[in-house]
Amino acid sequence: MLSTISFIAVLSILVIVHEFGHFIVAKKTGVRVEKFSIGFGPELFGITKGGTRYQISLVPLGGYVKLAGETPEDSAKGEKWEYLSRSVGERARIIFAGPLLNYMLAFFIFSVVFIAGSPTLTSTVGKVMPDYPAAEAGMMEGDKILKINDKQVDYWDDVTSIIHTNKETHLGLIIERDGEVMSLAVRPQSQEMNTIFGSKKKVGLIGIMPANDIVYVKYGVIKSFYMGAQKLFNLTYVTYRALWASATGAIPFKESVTGPIGIFYITGAAARMGLVYLLQLMGVISASLAIFNLLPLPILDGGHLLFLVIEKIRRRPLSYKVQDNITQVGFILIIGMMLFVFYNDFTRFGIIDKISGLFQR
Repeated sequence: MLSTISFIAVLSILVIVHEFGHFIVAKKTGVRVEKFSIGFGPELFGITKGGTRYQISLVPLGGYVKLAGETPEDSAKGEKWEYLSRSVGERARIIFAGPLLNYMLAFFIFSVVFIAGSPTLTSTVGKVMPDYPAAEAGMMEGDKILKINDKQVDYWDDVTSIIHTNKETHLGLIIERDGEVMSLAVRPQSQEMNTIFGSKKKVGLIGIMPANDIVYVKYGVIKSFYMGAQKLFNLTYVTYRALWASATGAIPFKESVTGPIGIFYITGAAARMGLVYLLQLMGVISASLAIFNLLPLPILDGGHLLFLVIEKIRRRPLSYKVQDNITQVGFILIIGMMLFVFYNDFTRFGIIDKISGLFQR
């Protein structure tokens, strides 16, 4: 039940924000919005106000806004309040506004989390792996690392960043054990590892894992906004690079994507961990939604923007038939990808095995 409620709540908020971007810029531009729907399929209930039908639809997996004169099939009459009557720049702003608001929401969420307290692992050691430098140096579970090479470390990210970049170089560690401070000398061993982008990278390792010791670190408002922007930038970079690695085959496609089923399980797990974790996940999904929507693929916002760029260069739009054919091909590709993602999620989360087990009883 918690997974279902959190999934619907998160998805609904992100969809409302995205569609509100299209909605508000269309209104500001003077384009009439005929319908604002949360969900797809038959209408469950709604109201009409200011010429717009606001409705909740049966399938709560997305949403849309319907603009007047959006396609030639809408019996457009060339009125100034019709979408196709507006300039290329005005139409581009309407389309871009949806992903932009998702991006802005992600930045706001990340900043709020840093202000309220971001969950962070401390520098306490949870496990010492045998036959690694840390074990040979005498490090034990529960040790708290205070300094590495005279540099103070407070959190696990500090520990890993120093160790990973110091391959085969002796490190002087100051640790606290049962209230007693002591020093250890550890020489990391160089080991080649796979990165999240499918490439190889040599890093220094000493064979330790963090304890499940989490503190909530708060920052000032200005720094929180800076860190929120930094996190959003890093997430954008990682996402686009991962998409490129997936497209080029550097990493398997099935390992780089998840769909509604995966999001359902992940949001449920985050909700059980607490509100701050759910907010962080919501920020990540919101940013990912913006990034994915801006890909130059038909039926996505990025695909519509690509058509507008072509129209700007050609000084006339592609024929509606050509656009429709390209969109249909894109739609088929997206549906095929979604089916694969659904199957991958069913396999990843063991749903197929559970269903098979029910039939075997």
